[in-house]
Amino acid sequence: MRNSMTRSSLRPITSHYSLLTVLLLLLVCFGLSPMVQAVGPDTDGTIPGANNGEGIGVLINRTAGVWNTGTGFQALNHLTGGNQNTATGLRALNSDTNGGYNTATGVYSLFRNTSGFFNSATGAYALANNTIASYNTANGYGALYFNTEGEENTATGFGALYKNTTGIENTAIGLQALFSNTTGNQNTATGLQALYSNTTGASNTANGWEALVSNSTGNQNTASGYRALLGNIDGNDNTATGADALFSNTSGDQNTATGFGALVSNSTGDYNTATGYQALAANTAGFRNTAIGRSALISTTGSNNVALGDGAGFNATTGSNNVYIGADVVGVAGETSACYIKSIFGQTSVNGIPVLINSDRKLGTTTSSKRFKEDIKPMDKASEALLALKPVTFRYKKQIDPQGIPQFGLVAEDVEAVNPDLVVRDENGEIYSVRYDQVNAMLLNEFLKAHRKMEGQEATIVELKSTVAQQRKDFETTVTQQQQSFQSKFAEQQRQIQALASELQKVNARIETSKSVPQIVVNSP
Repeated sequence: MRNSMTRSSLRPITSHYSLLTVLLLLLVCFGLSPMVQAVGPDTDGTIPGANNGEGIGVLINRTAGVWNTGTGFQALNHLTGGNQNTATGLRALNSDTNGGYNTATGVYSLFRNTSGFFNSATGAYALANNTIASYNTANGYGALYFNTEGEENTATGFGALYKNTTGIENTAIGLQALFSNTTGNQNTATGLQALYSNTTGASNTANGWEALVSNSTGNQNTASGYRALLGNIDGNDNTATGADALFSNTSGDQNTATGFGALVSNSTGDYNTATGYQALAANTAGFRNTAIGRSALISTTGSNNVALGDGAGFNATTGSNNVYIGADVVGVAGETSACYIKSIFGQTSVNGIPVLINSDRKLGTTTSSKRFKEDIKPMDKASEALLALKPVTFRYKKQIDPQGIPQFGLVAEDVEAVNPDLVVRDENGEIYSVRYDQVNAMLLNEFLKAHRKMEGQEATIVELKSTVAQQRKDFETTVTQQQQSFQSKFAEQQRQIQALASELQKVNARIETSKSVPQIVVNSP
């Protein structure tokens, strides 16, 4: 979470000699320069044109300037026609000729100003090299020291905007804030060494100790907090709010980090958003990640990940295109294109419809109202394709389901061979899954067809049963009649037999009687 930068490397002016040493040497140079020719008379009191002077060589060249005040050795020494200038200190506004409305307080403050207007310099060597620039404010030793033509700058603090030359509309508040800026415009630095290394970067805002301290050419960055965007060099459009936020960023663009240590390791990654303590802390070059919540996506280095919630995506590492929604939805290290949503599983919805997702990753539901449909017609035989499908049992591969739970369903390639409209394809056009909801509708049609067939068969069976029952009744009636006829005939035959038997008995009786009569033998004479 920290880079190897040392305080000495962050402050070039102290790596070889101190700022004070440099300025003292410059003072010697100024003292030995040809500009110090005749010292001039000792001015004491009122000078024509409502001017006031106090000190040797003060306002000695004035011709038409009015309402100027010079106090100190050679203050306003070269002024001729400038108006309403105030110079206090050795050679303050020394070179000014016709500049106006300037205020210089301190040794060599606004020393080289010639025609600049509305400048205010407070502190030794403040705006010392300013020549024609206007509307600058420098408060502090060496503030805006090298500024020559840059305008509308404000520097408050030792060495603030020290190297600025032509940069405009910059604001630096704090020791060595925007110290190295030369031509960068519209920067704002508040805090010790904030935007210290910035040279040509523009529209940056740094608030905090060493915020954006390494930025040199990056533009439109905003850093608020201790060492926020500390390592940024040429990254653009970044926003860091919080201590050490985007600490290591060097050239990454359009990142937003809010919270202590958010995106702290990011160096070249772009378009990341991290909100929360150490959110996306390990990301270095990953891009388009969004982490909201304490320690969200703390270990990830992948891209296009989204985590929402405290500790969301905590275990994610190198994977990309993952979504984690909910506190402590931690995920699995190295996974890709996974989606977790907390508090869904185990929840009952008694009145709703299924949620579907298409290959464009759009969530939605099916609509069944007639107002959404056209070309409506009976399914008829279209559902008969189901009869060619081959249900199977299977297990997913280990990388999908390590537990190998038995599954039941269809193979999408087999279904595609039967009816291509029953499969779902991925974004690459590859076969991915089966439209089981459509299979269910087709199953309903086949069920209804079978049901109607069964109803017809049942009607036929009822009719057949009725016919059989009638036939049985008729048969039973016929049998009864035949039995009755047979019994009647049988009885008649029995009577006839009995009558015959009776007659036979009579005949037998007569025969027996005839046998008992004596026989008379007649002898012939």
